[in-house]
Amino acid sequence: MRKRFRQFGDRSGWTLGEMLVALVIGAMVLVAVLTVYGRANHAAQAILGRIESPAVGTEVLQLLAEDLDRVMSGEQGFTLEIKSGLDNGFARAQLVMRRTMRDSKNAEKVFEEITWRAGYDYDGVTPGLVIYRGHEGIDLEDKLLDPKREAWENSYPLVPLCRGVTVFRLEIPKGEDEFVDQWTEPTLPPGVRVTISFAQPHETVRGTWDVYDEEKIIRTIAIDKTRKIKFVIAAEAAAAQGADLTDAKAGDEQADKSAQKTGEQPPRKFGDSPFPRATERPPVKKNEPVPYKPVKPAPGRTTRPRS
Repeated sequence: MRKRFRQFGDRSGWTLGEMLVALVIGAMVLVAVLTVYGRANHAAQAILGRIESPAVGTEVLQLLAEDLDRVMSGEQGFTLEIKSGLDNGFARAQLVMRRTMRDSKNAEKVFEEITWRAGYDYDGVTPGLVIYRGHEGIDLEDKLLDPKREAWENSYPLVPLCRGVTVFRLEIPKGEDEFVDQWTEPTLPPGVRVTISFAQPHETVRGTWDVYDEEKIIRTIAIDKTRKIKFVIAAEAAAAQGADLTDAKAGDEQADKSAQKTGEQPPRKFGDSPFPRATERPPVKKNEPVPYKPVKPAPGRTTRPRS
């Protein structure tokens, strides 16, 4: 028994302290690797977000502009409604474009209605908004696919377009540097200013979420692009420009009169070319003999007759 115990006791192995040191070193290396990987992944996502977010925002604004041009291209029977508010601290808005018509019984029916709406994304990984778009009415948007829809699909008219939106604001210009975020009037507004952003939001003092101005994508869409635009020139600028021209012409006339009295060449007038004027040359007479002028030799050289 003693010999067997001695044989087992003489075998070499890892002690408890060595195993603990190895575990600590391995954990430190693993934490360092995961930290570097996390930072690299975060930087890559930030770069991709900066590259892709303007493109997505531009595509969304272009689709909204096309809907406004298509629905609001007529003269009458069009209404536009805008409602704005907050959803879990994020700025959101709703836009309804409606075109109506009269049937044979003079009853008003909705020919086409397009709705843009933003709502809070409850299923998203990060807090933000989802933009939905819906189409209803007699006129089918897709003549091929719309008739083949199932019955349950008609109960969900809103289709999600994009998620991860942090700002979606609709405003109506009213005067100079003045905008309103609500519009329920029967007349059409001059245009719609749309603000969208996918950037990381920050919390304001009011407890809401907002994005810095340089990270917002803003576009103003005109409702009636065929309207007449009146251009007005400021009276003060026109009067000052007229006074400058009058003074310049008076100065030129006075300089011409003084030059005629003294016989000198008049100075350059206001608006003339900066290059000097060419003096008048005397007329050249034809068949007139050219006077002979002997050529003088260079100093230090003598002319010898050729043999």
